[in-house]
Amino acid sequence: MAGPGPLGARHQKVVRLRRLVARRSARVAEHAFVIEGETLVSEALAAGVVVEAVFVADGHVHLPVVRQADAEGYRVHRLASGVLERVAGTVTPQPVLAVARSCDVPLEAVVEAGLVVICVDVRDPGNAGSILRSAEAAGAGAVVFCSGSVDVFNPKTVRSSAGSLFHVPVVSGGDPVEVLQRVGQRGFRRLATAVREGRSYDETDLLGAVAVVLGNEAQGLPPGLDDHLDGYVTIPMAGRTESLNVGMAAALICFEALRQRRLRS
Repeated sequence: MAGPGPLGARHQKVVRLRRLVARRSARVAEHAFVIEGETLVSEALAAGVVVEAVFVADGHVHLPVVRQADAEGYRVHRLASGVLERVAGTVTPQPVLAVARSCDVPLEAVVEAGLVVICVDVRDPGNAGSILRSAEAAGAGAVVFCSGSVDVFNPKTVRSSAGSLFHVPVVSGGDPVEVLQRVGQRGFRRLATAVREGRSYDETDLLGAVAVVLGNEAQGLPPGLDDHLDGYVTIPMAGRTESLNVGMAAALICFEALRQRRLRS
């Protein structure tokens, strides 16, 4: 179990925790991120994510996930009273945190996947988490967050992914044009979402190797990508709303792809 005494706010391990929670640059430089909450830490352990250490608020050392981590040989550290509140990224923090190695993969590792979701300038952590959940639930082979998108290891993204981050391969970074060129060279049909002038998503062939390309929440896809796309899909609207939240749009298209694949099988 944890060492002889709880760690205070100025302990170097706690200072590192705070840095990893607060700064993308620190997460990139150290290739590490923070997982918050008993459920997510348990999910990470079960998924085989490389966990460096587990931190638990003093008085909660007997939580099942803490006992599990200790039994499996992970380093477990107790935090002194009030320290967790200064570290965690939520108003009401969970009593357990973990530091894990970043679990993203190179693009080459996912180019054989049948369905890939590519995010271009998706900035909201909640939307990114929703996209991860939909992609994983629909059986997508990977989610790519191109350069300019939100950090997939942002604590808010990790929480909103509800563990899907640990179960669907994720590519972090890459120039959008280069990413689209490379998946196109591997035989993927690159279909971008559009408000208008696209083919209805439920009338589009989403079988085979397909890359669904999602743009920014407000501006959509940036200019200059048309030559690297094979078509556009749209979601018909009956009401006044012009477009859906990008996370919802991703869910509809991913599950339409799943529906088509299930019918074929």
